[in-house]
Amino acid sequence: MDNRGQPQAQYRLDWVDVARGIGIVAVVVGHVWTRGPLRDAMYSFHMPLFFLLSGMLSRPHPVGVFTRRQLVSQMRPYAAFLLLLIVADQIIERAKGHVPIFHQWPEDMVPILLGGFWLRGPFTIFWFVPCLMVARILFNIALSRWPDVLDRRWGLILPPVLLIAYALGWWTQASPLGLLSVPMAFMLLWVGALWPRVRWHNGLIAPLGVLALVGLAGIGPTLNMKVADYGWPILSIGAAVATSLLIFRLSARVAGHAAPLASLGRASLVIMYLHVAVIHYLTPYLGKPWLLALAIAIPFAADRLIRRSALLKALLI
Repeated sequence: MDNRGQPQAQYRLDWVDVARGIGIVAVVVGHVWTRGPLRDAMYSFHMPLFFLLSGMLSRPHPVGVFTRRQLVSQMRPYAAFLLLLIVADQIIERAKGHVPIFHQWPEDMVPILLGGFWLRGPFTIFWFVPCLMVARILFNIALSRWPDVLDRRWGLILPPVLLIAYALGWWTQASPLGLLSVPMAFMLLWVGALWPRVRWHNGLIAPLGVLALVGLAGIGPTLNMKVADYGWPILSIGAAVATSLLIFRLSARVAGHAAPLASLGRASLVIMYLHVAVIHYLTPYLGKPWLLALAIAIPFAADRLIRRSALLKALLI
């Protein structure tokens, strides 16, 4: 609840777009500055933020309908953007006199189809959408059985899922379609679904802030969810949750005055898919501040253009 006793769930959903905007800027920053404290700070929370937001917006749906809708609505843009970037890479790298990333056909179809861990360079972010999609499908199956996330039966599945998440990360980094991170994504979806049930009071700011500093200040190891590296058990992912929850609170407070961030949030899918390519191809020629600006501006402009065409919107968004 806020200071006047209003439930968090009653906030306008504008704040969700603001939170997405903050999150996508953090993602881009973390890919422009590829090492150092700024990169580590962004990695400490940026991907968990999106899983938590998805969990907050989750409602139980008929399993078959929801699963089919997820497969079509998520994998169609995934395949379209992947094909677009493969073609672009063939053109750009050959024009520069370089060998494209995928240049051994048909052998290269294997890493393309495996995705996730096997996609690097301009394709490195493509693990996220399949991971989120599968986690949401599995979470919806459980949510359909137990709509109350405080139902004690959740306690029967959450500890084993958390154990599996860490065990898989310790065992391997190989992640077809990003599925290695599904167990931790499932946990974050549940935490996100639980959060609206928590009554907010300003006394939460201090403990959440202290925990968030563990990640933001680099006190503990940072996260890399793509390879299921979750840092310190419980504590690092807890720091990510704390940072994200504070961002959600801030977003709710400034939603009416943060239109640019909300616009970036609404374009976050296209920015997610395209920003790494902008960074990848322009890094030899530009400094990092320019890379950051263009890695946001070019995909944002692409999103605006895509939305002007019903066909492109249906295919890519």
